[in-house]
Amino acid sequence: MKKILMAAIALLVLTAATQQKVTTIFIIGDSTAAKKDLSKGSPERGWGMALQCFFDEDFVRVDNHAVNGRSSKSFINEGRWQKVLEKIKPGDIVIIQFGHNDAKKNDEKRYTIPGSTFDANLAKFVCETREKGGIPVLMNPVVRRNFSKDAKRVNDDESLRNTTFKDGGKTAEGEVLKDTHGQYAVAPRHVADSLHCLFVDATKITHDLEQSLGVEGSKKLHMWYLPGEHPALPDGRQDNTHYNIYGAHEVARRLSVALCEEFPLLRKYHSTTDKQCKMEK
Repeated sequence: MKKILMAAIALLVLTAATQQKVTTIFIIGDSTAAKKDLSKGSPERGWGMALQCFFDEDFVRVDNHAVNGRSSKSFINEGRWQKVLEKIKPGDIVIIQFGHNDAKKNDEKRYTIPGSTFDANLAKFVCETREKGGIPVLMNPVVRRNFSKDAKRVNDDESLRNTTFKDGGKTAEGEVLKDTHGQYAVAPRHVADSLHCLFVDATKITHDLEQSLGVEGSKKLHMWYLPGEHPALPDGRQDNTHYNIYGAHEVARRLSVALCEEFPLLRKYHSTTDKQCKMEK
């Protein structure tokens, strides 16, 4: 009943808004969604860069404010959230996705606690979006490609850009994808339930994608390159967190479908193909 009520209210707001203007989908989050520096030819992409590919930009425009390395805490404290908040208009959608960097216990500028400070930050995003007439959508974090047989500490995601293929080629892998987010994947759902906010289970969506592709196939989603395979990565890279161009598109495709399930009105502006996408494939 709560989910039906939330969807109904969101639909009414979105219907009224789209009769007057283009709807903007704002994204706030970390490097898994963020814009990337393309000046050196790197194939790394955030899924937020590809989301526009699945919506008619004459009616639905994606404004991606996700930034590499940010947690819910640092995104607020650096003033990034305030800049987004000032742009939100009634009927706009705000996708909220954090968790990868909130778990960094050794970094007081980013670390938050699920059930406490992490939840409080998510609630702040939700409530302040509503105050501007926007529609918040909470997402939990996308999964890491973690088929490791041995439980081990997850490195700082940003440091993965400094790895080369030889750094990780020795990792023993099994057939089952393993969770690395724990309560950071659970808390967004709890906050959504408590605040009657729409929720997209990005953890499950990406888990199912990675697991369906398997140990080898899932590498094609990520910054996993042999030495010499890509001109921008002469030494290769083994990065199980960040997406390449193909991976960003595949994740954005699935998240766009899930978003349309929450907002049926978006469906007429949505396509599951991206033939007209301006971002290179």
